[in-house]
Amino acid sequence: MSVPALVLAVSGGPDSTALLFLAARWRKARKRGPGLLAVTVDHGLRKEAAAEARQVARLARKLGVPHRTLRWTGAKPKSGLQEKARAMRYRLLATAAAEAGASHILTAHTLDDQAETVLMRLLRGSGPAGLAGMARETHRGELTLTRPFLTVPKARLVATLRKAKIPFADDPSNRDPRFTRVRMRKLMPALAEEGLGARRLALLAQRLRRAEAALEAAVDRAAALANGGWDPGGKIEMAARHFAALPAEVALRLLGRAVTIAGNEGPVELAKLEALHAAMIAKPPGRGRFRRTLAGAMVTLSREGVTIEPAPARRMP
Repeated sequence: MSVPALVLAVSGGPDSTALLFLAARWRKARKRGPGLLAVTVDHGLRKEAAAEARQVARLARKLGVPHRTLRWTGAKPKSGLQEKARAMRYRLLATAAAEAGASHILTAHTLDDQAETVLMRLLRGSGPAGLAGMARETHRGELTLTRPFLTVPKARLVATLRKAKIPFADDPSNRDPRFTRVRMRKLMPALAEEGLGARRLALLAQRLRRAEAALEAAVDRAAALANGGWDPGGKIEMAARHFAALPAEVALRLLGRAVTIAGNEGPVELAKLEALHAAMIAKPPGRGRFRRTLAGAMVTLSREGVTIEPAPARRMP
């Protein structure tokens, strides 16, 4: 039986170069186990990127690791560039993993990245799920995205490369203040002086991840009391007394889950979901029927219960 391969996402920067170096050393020490494939994505956004990909290829060859360079071709968006580039990166990595028969994609996100992610999501007003930061493992279909360095400071990886005399690339976009992550990074030293360093932010994420798991388990239990299937486009019914007795956060999440499944417009925006839930709570008991549509779903509240079902098709004028 062959062991699935591992894809290493290697841009050429210090973090991912350390991932390539340490994974190759780990693989050599084991003498058997999964094969490795280093993949570099050239987004075509910087002229230096091609040279950096060649540098990664040379290091991979020296370490005995196969390497591929994948390119993002075509026109680039004028807004949301970093987000779209990140999405394309993962899409190309997933393609390479499928072709290589790989079960896991390893990225070099560090403790510093986790702290910056928590700060950015705090800035956006995220709830517990967002402030839980990045997970060590994320399952995407048959692939698992793994972040082995999530508790390791970036400085430690840089020190490892310097001791081994391994060069790495310096991406100037990592210092460009136009990007939110860069501005958050510049805040970190001042926050650390006040006691809110990377480890403290990562600890916050860890604790919120525990709370998030508990909340989702409570939503699962509440969902088990609903009638009807939880299949896409299905009809879901809940007793009014059961829904009213739920803690607000559990009721909100249960409602959001039902709207997403019954509707046809994908996950609902949190602010809109909160407004719907507040309107349902504010409805005086026994005062007729309450009905609203949201994200392609129709939500009806009556004395007997709550019904979430696909909204009727809109009439054309």
